[in-house]
Amino acid sequence: MAMKTGSALLVGTLLGVVMVAVVLGGEAAVSTTEFCTSCHSMTYPAEELKESSHYGALGANPGCKDCHIPQGLQNFHLAVATHVVDGARELYLEMVNDYSTLEKFNERRLIMAHDARMNLKKWDSRTCRACHKNPQPPGADAKAAHKKMETEGATCIDCHQNLVHKEVAETD
Repeated sequence: MAMKTGSALLVGTLLGVVMVAVVLGGEAAVSTTEFCTSCHSMTYPAEELKESSHYGALGANPGCKDCHIPQGLQNFHLAVATHVVDGARELYLEMVNDYSTLEKFNERRLIMAHDARMNLKKWDSRTCRACHKNPQPPGADAKAAHKKMETEGATCIDCHQNLVHKEVAETD
């Protein structure tokens, strides 16, 4: 009986380890810029990223996940939820919308930008803060704005929009 219990425990542990490895590996695979841009619609924002001031600055070359997916073990649940919920929605929208030209993509750009901003607000801009840990902005106005972030519950995206992708009106 003890042998069966020990074997079952060993098999259960091994299955658990394999399942964790599959989930972590899968999450890593779907968090690459290459995966994101495998859908035609995301090739346009990827090109905008490469032309932005965030790309190449001080040797940093952020990918889609760096801004759009919370990183780190403490945010793993958010990353998985984002891929499941937003990923399913984006897959559906990719199938029902025509993104064959930049003009057609731009017809939905405002909605997509709004959705991205809402995620950043919901996460208190934690993806911004992953790189910009303790910003010390120059000038009195910028210092006052950053103080407001601490005292009034504002978050990075409230002031810093349109930094990477084509400018769109703020709708939130």
